[in-house]
Order: sequence, then structure tokens, then C-alpha cells
Amino acid sequence: MSLGKQAKTLSKGQIEAVLGYLAKTRNPARNRLIFLLSVKAGLRAKEIARLTWWTTNDSQGEIARAIWLQDSASKGKSGRAIPLNDELRNALIEYRRTVPHAGPCAIGTERRLSTSPQAVVNMFQRWYRHLGFVGCSSHSGRRTFITNTARKISMVGGSLRDVQMLAGHSNLRTTQRYIEPDADAQRRVVQQL
Repeated sequence: MSLGKQAKTLSKGQIEAVLGYLAKTRNPARNRLIFLLSVKAGLRAKEIARLTWWTTNDSQGEIARAIWLQDSASKGKSGRAIPLNDELRNALIEYRRTVPHAGPCAIGTERRLSTSPQAVVNMFQRWYRHLGFVGCSSHSGRRTFITNTARKISMVGGSLRDVQMLAGHSNLRTTQRYIEPDADAQRRVVQQL
């Protein structure tokens, strides 16, 4: 994907706007969960659609502290363990309470116990179009997650290799293409040299 065609990253204000909008939709708990899986775990539309309760549960059947994404639910061999942000874990717990007869898939529709990757892509497209977010797509949350993680990873003793693992990329160069540059940060770091 060339730089000009990448999905735009979301600002903190845009994330808050999406969450506010989704709270007023027909399926607020499900829609909030889908959005947070993208922006707080970096999941692709395919990974969101194929997420199962088995991959989100611990040995007691409760929502775990990580998602255990399998290769079959991901792109290529990019299955991985993704630690859950507290906000995302709480959204999983809340959504699970609203699905009385859940099937194996975590994300369903009103008519089916599962959904398709294309349906997830279409949801993001509708949400962003409604909010007037030009250049945003289902990949915007993923790019936002990767960019934010890359900016904060050194604060916790990690490296870009850790970001690569969380993103499920086989090549670090792929991860680097996802990270949005920040001119202000570049100026600040040069002043500290």
C-alpha cells in the first residue's frame, strides 16, 4: 500500500466522537466492541469478524486478559496473543452480557450468530461517512493502534519489534509503514540532542 492510499489515523477527539456516535446506534455494545477491537487491539476487519469466544476466554470461561488470535482468523500466519486494554476488556464483558445465546463467534448480527469481514468493513465505512471522516476506513483503527503503540513502547522498555508482534506483521518494514510520522515530535527530540 503506497503512502498516499493508506487509511488515515484517528485523533483522540475523533475516537471520542466515534464512541459517542456508536452509543446512540441500534447495537451500541456490539458496535463499541467492534470499534475498540480495531483501535485498542489493532485487529483487521477479518480478525474482528472471525473472533471467537474461545479465543477471548480464560480456562474458567471468563473474559481473559488477552486475545489468542489464531492463524486461521488472521492474515497468513499472523496469529498472536494481544493483551487487552482495560476499556476493551470491559467492552467484551459488557457485550457478552447482551448476547444471551451466543454462538462460537463473538461478533454477530441481528439475523446471524456470525458476521463477515465485508460487513465489518461496511460498518466502519458507514460510521466514518456519517461523522464526515474523509480518508478513514476499517484500517484506520489498526493504523491508529500501531502508531500509538510505536510512540509509547519505549516508555515501557519495549521496541518496535514488540509493536511488530502485536500487529502480526512478519516484516518490521511493514510495521514501519503503518506508523504515522509526527513533525512536532521530530523537532522536540532534535532539541534534546
